[in-house]
Order: sequence, then structure tokens, then C-alpha cells
Amino acid sequence: MNKLTPEDLHSLEAYAKLRPEFRARVMEHKQHRRLLLGRHINLIFEDRLTMQYQIQEMLRAEKIFEERGILDELNAYNPLIPDGSNWKATMMIEYEDEEERRQALQRLVGIEDQIWMQIGDSDPVRAIADEDMERSTESKTSSVHFLRFELPSEMVVALKNGASVRAGVSNAYYSHTAEVSEAMRESLIADLD
Repeated sequence: MNKLTPEDLHSLEAYAKLRPEFRARVMEHKQHRRLLLGRHINLIFEDRLTMQYQIQEMLRAEKIFEERGILDELNAYNPLIPDGSNWKATMMIEYEDEEERRQALQRLVGIEDQIWMQIGDSDPVRAIADEDMERSTESKTSSVHFLRFELPSEMVVALKNGASVRAGVSNAYYSHTAEVSEAMRESLIADLD
């Protein structure tokens, strides 16, 4: 997928006018790119549209309109756009209760490296986590991680030929598997062109 450039972004004034319609379109798009692994892990598969929205929202919230600031946002978020041979996802560990969340993040150290995707009967592909910076310590993990699933060409071919997709997490304290819906599978295939 093509990375975003300043020309792909709207000025703050133009975005203010477009925002309601653009936001509704992105929220609809994200419905087919969100996967729950159990009750507490949410994977959101990113692409060019989700990152354009993220950047526009950051520029809006921070009132960034100068070129240097815009380029900084592009540099921060462009790496989350799939490169044509992979899927990229934001993983969120979500617990409503603050104390329960604190305890879970202590127990789940390293869980970001235990997320996997499986196409058909192939061996699972494990996530490559947090390439930009470390988000875990020896005593706790972060509630947000950025994942990349690098897919061998034979898996991409199998996927395009109708193979199913499953995802999961294999951790001593948290283990779940989920089937990817057909709508999500089709959305993810678009990341591989």
C-alpha cells in the first residue's frame, strides 16, 4: 500500500467540514477490521484509510498545521500501513476495572509476542511486536502494542484462493482463538496487493 503524504491530508479547516462524513466512513470500514480475542484483547487491523483518519484526528486535536509537525505525524503513523506482504494491527488489552487491568498487565508480560494468525492449515504466523520501541518491562506489559504479521507468498496465494483465517493468543494466563469472518477476510486480502 502507498504511504500517506502531506498531499493526502486535509487542512484543519477543510477537515472540520469533512469530518462527520469521513469519520462515519472510517467507523464503518473499521467494523470489518476489528477482531476480539476473548473478552480483553482487541486487534484492529490498520490500513491506509485508518491511518489517514488517525493522522487527521491527531492534527485536529493538537492543532498542528505547520509542515514539520505534519511530517512528524506521517513519520509516526505511516509504518502502520501494510506493505503488501503483511498485516499490521494495533493490539489493545482492555479491562474496565483499573485494579484488574493493573494485575492483568503484570501477568501478561510478553503476550504481544504470543499473538498469531493462521491461514488454512498452514503453521501459524507469530506477530512481530513493537518494532518502533519496547512497550513492556520485566514487571508489566503495556495496554497497547503494534503488531506486524509477515505472510509468506504461499499463504497469500492460499488466502486469495479461499483459505480461512484464524487468529489467537497462546499465553499461560490468557489463551483464545477466533475465526475471522468472511467480511474481515476480504478486507484483509486488500492489504496484500
